[in-house]
Amino acid sequence: MFGKRGNDSAGRTQTPPPAMASAAAAVIERPAAPVLQESAREAAALVRQPPPPAPRKRTPRTDDYYDTKAQVFSALIDTIDLSQLAKLDGESAREEIRDIVNDIITIKNFAMSISEQEELLEDICNDVLGYGPLEPLLARDDIADIMVNGAGQTFIEVNGKTIESDVRFRDNAQLLSICQRIVSQVGRRVDESSPICDARLPDGSRVNVIAPPLAIDGAALTIRKFKKDKLKLDQLVRFGAITPEGAVLLQIIGRVRCNVVISGGTGSGKTTLLNCLTGYIDADERVITCEDTAELQLQQPHVVRLETRPPNIEGEGEITMRDLIKNCLRMRPERIIVGEVRGAEVFDLLQAMNTGHDGSMGTIHANTPRECLARMESMIAMGGYTLPARTVREIIAGSIDVIIQAARLRDGSRRITHITEVVGMEGDVIITQDLMRYEIEGEDAVGKIVGRHKGSGIGRPHFWDRARYFNEDKRLAATLDTLNKE
Repeated sequence: MFGKRGNDSAGRTQTPPPAMASAAAAVIERPAAPVLQESAREAAALVRQPPPPAPRKRTPRTDDYYDTKAQVFSALIDTIDLSQLAKLDGESAREEIRDIVNDIITIKNFAMSISEQEELLEDICNDVLGYGPLEPLLARDDIADIMVNGAGQTFIEVNGKTIESDVRFRDNAQLLSICQRIVSQVGRRVDESSPICDARLPDGSRVNVIAPPLAIDGAALTIRKFKKDKLKLDQLVRFGAITPEGAVLLQIIGRVRCNVVISGGTGSGKTTLLNCLTGYIDADERVITCEDTAELQLQQPHVVRLETRPPNIEGEGEITMRDLIKNCLRMRPERIIVGEVRGAEVFDLLQAMNTGHDGSMGTIHANTPRECLARMESMIAMGGYTLPARTVREIIAGSIDVIIQAARLRDGSRRITHITEVVGMEGDVIITQDLMRYEIEGEDAVGKIVGRHKGSGIGRPHFWDRARYFNEDKRLAATLDTLNKE
């Protein structure tokens, strides 16, 4: 035991957790709540693994529970020595807090069952050392999104469906305190003067916070979680997002340095697919990523990660995506990866693709490949460029090689619906051709979408010469033959 009752742990030499004192102080204010052949074997091994255990059912929180928790927490703060706590690693600090809280419960003689006491211990440890009531949700790997709509309502997305969880916060002040703790880890802030913020968790999960007065019913917190085990193409095949032949086609596209745009709606899996494609970049290539919030997790050894910066409270110091892309052109990149194209930076990305940075990639919000091309054209216009429409289309057609369309279907499943090649110009129109597409055939008895991926009959795509340059022409021909037969 340690703290104001003794210093027997002072001799420990553990790595201090970041911002421990500030985190505890925030809580004090408001106590609370063949690649594919190998991949196929890996996928088979995954199938044989037992399903993860169901999350333990939590006891509904009552006002009496929060009153008891507030008393225990107040006694904990009077007892504990934060300077000693900051010297411990996370696990040791958690054990020390649990010991002190157990003593407090015994001394104050609170009438609690063993399960209630265990939940109280876990909640207090999460409040001091973690993200409070969010910790049980962040620990679950089956959750894709966490959506907090004020202190009293939290939704989660599981298996493509949105459901309400039983997680609640004590009040809006505790929720805002946790939001501030999250964004402060990446050097950002959220309060009344700066109520909108993008941030990320240590595991790469994307976080968006919009605080009062813009959010009327309390802070709105949205977390797009990253899975602990990063998805690969073979797993997408197992999930039915694409066929094995389609996955080989994507491998070849990534390998032969095609310029790729991944198009799709919100939650369709664009970033996941981009992470999968970057896995086939050669290890000796220099890759530079540009993102609003760093999410991509490339496995190559030579990667430079860049992130935009919002303006400070005086409205100065902003670094935009255009600034990053312009600067990374001076950093001798071989490939440029843009996490998401939102505006006029698309023009700078197209210029980079057209000036020797083959194999660059990015994502964009659009519902079809044809709409993706139209959106890029409109983004260039929004940037203030006064180029003729035909010139803009020629730049797009000369820069983009392949558009990969991802979609989230009405049953919550995600599919790669198109692999579309940009061929060139005919008059004032950009010509495209589908190498593969997904056709919906109906639904089964439980409402799941039934469909299949089909080839379009093209045996020699426009990037054939590029594939031959990288000695991938034979594999490309065999893949397209199999895809077209199916």
